[in-house]
Amino acid sequence: MSIRAVVWDVDDTLFDYTTADRVGMRAHLLAEGLLDGFDSVEQAIVRWREITDAQWARFSAGEATFQGQRRDRVRVFLGQELTDAEADAWFERYIGHYEIAWALFPDVLPVLDALAASHRHAVLSNSSIHVQDRKLRVLGVHDRFEAILCAAELGVSKPEAGAFHAACEALDLAPHQVAYVGDHPEIDGRGAADAGLLSVWIDRDGARTSGDAPTGPHRIASLCELPAILGSDTRFGAPSTFR
Repeated sequence: MSIRAVVWDVDDTLFDYTTADRVGMRAHLLAEGLLDGFDSVEQAIVRWREITDAQWARFSAGEATFQGQRRDRVRVFLGQELTDAEADAWFERYIGHYEIAWALFPDVLPVLDALAASHRHAVLSNSSIHVQDRKLRVLGVHDRFEAILCAAELGVSKPEAGAFHAACEALDLAPHQVAYVGDHPEIDGRGAADAGLLSVWIDRDGARTSGDAPTGPHRIASLCELPAILGSDTRFGAPSTFR
């Protein structure tokens, strides 16, 4: 049976999270006068990303709430015992700088336009609906999606099959009728494939070798390759160079 819907990851798939986080954190650290504690801006940003990944893993494992992992990111980064209110205030100041740098990847709108008539669309993110709903509205693509599902509210996160199946159920489609597009080779790529969806892993920077790629997902370098994988007669894009 043909693919009838595409479910999308958000961060680093539709939205250039890595760039926005880097630009926003640089501006925030400068404003907070925190760069003296690091050899370079890049070192500070790498440290922030390491802490973010570690705390996000705790959230995904059910060991912390969404807001709790945000607060702990701040406490670990600063090395201070902050109250919840203090940690929240610091994070909100960072968010102000981060949001200024929000942008879609340039291939997003063209592919959404190309697939608008042929496929239904939804979002499945490991974030929270509070964050992603607003983000998609600010970026101007919220109305492109029938459903927006997030791990914080679902109570299950990718790569668990239950998260992908919840997205399929929201569309009233079987997994084999749905494609999932995400940037993480394991959480998105292998997770979707193991859950029975057509899995498409977008590897924009091509940093991984073919030996590092998980089995199961289609691997693409740009969203312009997606319509060919879906078999859409859109006259858009080109056949995938990765399989």
